[in-house]
Amino acid sequence: MVFVATLIACELTKQQVDDAWYALEHAAGARPDWNWRWLDEGSAADLPFMTNDDPDISPMAALQSVGLSADIIIQPIAGREKRLIVADMDSTMITVECIDELADYAGIKPQIAEITERAMRGELDFAGALDARVALLEGLDEGAIDRCLAERVRLMPGARTLVRTMKARGGYSVLVSGGFTRFADPVGAEIGFDRVIANRLNVAGGRLDGTVGRPIVDSATKLEALEAAMAERGLAAEQTLAVGDGANDLQMIRAAGLGVAYHAKPIVASAAGARIDHGDLTALLWAQGIGRKDWVE
Repeated sequence: MVFVATLIACELTKQQVDDAWYALEHAAGARPDWNWRWLDEGSAADLPFMTNDDPDISPMAALQSVGLSADIIIQPIAGREKRLIVADMDSTMITVECIDELADYAGIKPQIAEITERAMRGELDFAGALDARVALLEGLDEGAIDRCLAERVRLMPGARTLVRTMKARGGYSVLVSGGFTRFADPVGAEIGFDRVIANRLNVAGGRLDGTVGRPIVDSATKLEALEAAMAERGLAAEQTLAVGDGANDLQMIRAAGLGVAYHAKPIVASAAGARIDHGDLTALLWAQGIGRKDWVE
């Protein structure tokens, strides 16, 4: 099978790529029967290769030994361009955790943020942690939601370009969030997602009543959203991409053809097939072999 290693960095030199190419061939025993090529000079390069049956070290370990401050994604070269993206929202498609920012308007951000962090690390049951955090927001004026959306929520760099480029090339996109529809619906529309799935904050008399609508969108829901979109569009797992940062994203990340941990918690980064630790979301276009000239900005 032919694989491709994609190197992605802010400043990538020819010498660095040559060094990576040498390590791939000599340390990992890979057979680079083709020349490496720039996807975008100075930013991303493709290194296609085949592997021996029993290399001394893995191709990834060989590439990491070069010491590049770069994201490295290794995958089969066939079918690398995906037809479906399923994405988390908080800290993935946007730069913040909405519930933490909303809590700031109630004056209890540190208390709620601590629970959020533990839940995203997989230390707490997601549904229970969500219920506990929302209960602490009981009585908060509903207007704080719109204020938070306007004042705090910002798109992650590359989010719009990633989704709109994939859609322009025939892809389908689903935003599935353990956060809330009052944030996810406008965020999804601004980025260009085809479908949005999220939790519903219950409101009574113009104030949050401290509860979340059922059923709760959790890790199982995210996996179901991936599988449903695959079935609807007749896609195989190899044609899909899932991206997220928290423990509740793990099921869909593991099930997708290209499962990506994006600036993720350790439990996610260690389990994902691919990880982005340095770049923004446009790295996932280079991972699919799509150069900047073909991006939809």
